[in-house]
Amino acid sequence: MNVIQTEAAGIVKRVVDGSNLDRVLAERIAANPGFSPQQKGALQDLSYGTIRYYARLEFMLGKLLERPPRDKLLPYLLMVTMYQLEYSKAGSHVVVDQAVRAAKKLKSPVSGVVNGVLRNFLRQQESLRMAANARKSSRFAYQDWWIREMEQQYGERSTSILDAGNMHPPMTLRVNRRCTTTEDYMSLLEKADIGFQRLTAEALLLTQPMSVERLPKFFEGWASVQDAGAQCAASILEIEDGMRVLDVCSAPGGKAMHMLEKANVELVAMDKDEQRLDRVRQNLHRGKLNAEVICGDASQPDTWWDGKPFQRILADVPCSASGVVRRHPDIKWLRRPADIVEFSEQQLRILQAVWPLLASDGKLLYATCSIFKQENQDVVDRFLATQRDASQAVINLPFANDPPGQLLPCNQHDGFFYALLRKAD
Repeated sequence: MNVIQTEAAGIVKRVVDGSNLDRVLAERIAANPGFSPQQKGALQDLSYGTIRYYARLEFMLGKLLERPPRDKLLPYLLMVTMYQLEYSKAGSHVVVDQAVRAAKKLKSPVSGVVNGVLRNFLRQQESLRMAANARKSSRFAYQDWWIREMEQQYGERSTSILDAGNMHPPMTLRVNRRCTTTEDYMSLLEKADIGFQRLTAEALLLTQPMSVERLPKFFEGWASVQDAGAQCAASILEIEDGMRVLDVCSAPGGKAMHMLEKANVELVAMDKDEQRLDRVRQNLHRGKLNAEVICGDASQPDTWWDGKPFQRILADVPCSASGVVRRHPDIKWLRRPADIVEFSEQQLRILQAVWPLLASDGKLLYATCSIFKQENQDVVDRFLATQRDASQAVINLPFANDPPGQLLPCNQHDGFFYALLRKAD
């Protein structure tokens, strides 16, 4: 375990310095081919968990250290271990002993410091929790500006939104009703002793996340992993057989698959990242579905559009991903207020660029996985103010949403925003 603690500490340090968590984790796993599946799982848990609660752990550590340590990796090793002591079920003596062993391998002889800090942490754990809860940034484990935005936009609901962002994400399946019925697939799950809750016509929330290898008929395309909130897109668009449909910013392809499962349509799935388009192709292949997959910039359709209009467009635009931070906790520390402004400008450019591709009386669904209004209704309002042939339609979501079109993260789904725009005849 001490090797895993050290690796996790290095990953956390790189993320705090500005690197992407998923990318760094993948690099370290590739660099350690001898790791067992259990070790890989432990490394992911320690890395994700420490980043998720980084502000809280950093605050507690600050109360325990008399001065900043010389070894740059040491604070991160301590925070990784404190995460284990605070949030895991591992025995405290074993965790501390492994951390001391890990410290002996650092450049400076700091094993005594590690032992002393962690023993003090265990003795003062309750008082440290109380002190951390007294400060918003350490209570919620977000940057101060993020907390202020949530409070301004959602008032009393901000607490539940922020807490939801620290939950372990739910795992939800989307049943492919081209292959089976939802009821029949539910029977397969029951036979496999897999617990679930039905949320919508096709969405099944698993009681416990698990490897897809355990899911019945997964590799035959009978089901896909997709958040229940993300599954709303295909239904809102009301796609019908024979339509020509565009899915811009399509990767990794979950929404494209869902649309193809719902109707026989001519679908164009485009994204500017050729590497991510491989995921789209893989998912389409697993689902035995066909689409034209093209690489291009959504804001520059002249470089890839063939001139034929679309009856439906899904614009699932790049965003802050603030609605899915529990899946990507590094977002909480990597995002800056200026990023939200930059995203909103990019989103408006894409919306303006693809609107001419929509046929008269067609529908465009603007979608984000953000909970910042600056990226959501504000962008839509700016677009509508200059586009006379566009109007916003009322949509009905299967979950409670407030404000309209906004799904706030909870135990059933992530945070999403949807706005359905209709083009005049």
